[in-house]
Amino acid sequence: MQPFWMLALLDFSPDHYAEAAAHWQRLTGYTLRDPIGDQGEFQGLRPPDRPTFVALQRLGEGADRVHLDLHVTDPPAAAREAVAAGATMITDNPECEVLGSPGGFVFCFVSDPSAGRAPASQWPGGHRSIADQLCIDIPVEHWDTETTFWSDVIGWDVGPIDESEFARMHLVDQLPLRLLFQRLQEPTGRVRGHIDWSTTDRDAETARHEALGSEIVRRCDEWTVMTGPGGTYCITDRVPAL
Repeated sequence: MQPFWMLALLDFSPDHYAEAAAHWQRLTGYTLRDPIGDQGEFQGLRPPDRPTFVALQRLGEGADRVHLDLHVTDPPAAAREAVAAGATMITDNPECEVLGSPGGFVFCFVSDPSAGRAPASQWPGGHRSIADQLCIDIPVEHWDTETTFWSDVIGWDVGPIDESEFARMHLVDQLPLRLLFQRLQEPTGRVRGHIDWSTTDRDAETARHEALGSEIVRRCDEWTVMTGPGGTYCITDRVPAL
């Protein structure tokens, strides 16, 4: 069932949730919304005059992670289709169906209405950037099964990028996030994910992130791996769409 919106959730353990949330608020420059949820465990990062597409969750237990919310018209029906395609049901709730992919990546079906992509933010000096891509990191043993699964569940094709370890899902332009798939060198393990930033000037954007508390892990030809209180992510040479 094709989603009409996507939301990337950055999930953090209670002992450093506040620090991680503050870090992502600084990086995005967005408004950190008031907590919602039964235990006040969710907070959205709201761009100016646009709906949230990156949010934060305070976990009750477990390690930090990233998960994906898919907004659909009928979450229970979408969950049944996903289970038939190989997903595992974690929490069966008509308002928020929580599932795991064949490789263990957590995702949810919800029906909250949202529309209207946010433009990239412009920073002092003139460059622009936005955290607009979820990269799903897949060990070798899960690669074929996982990429086929996501194409079946979301309803768009996944195609390779040249001769690289990456594949991309071909999504419609109105969705706020791109989906990238990376085949890791690890032979086995759990599927996980990270956020990618697009920017018009990677060096300037990297310097901005360093000034806000992130550190460089390594520089690659087309992206820079960063880490900080809010976890590990990448700044890429991909130019923002808006």
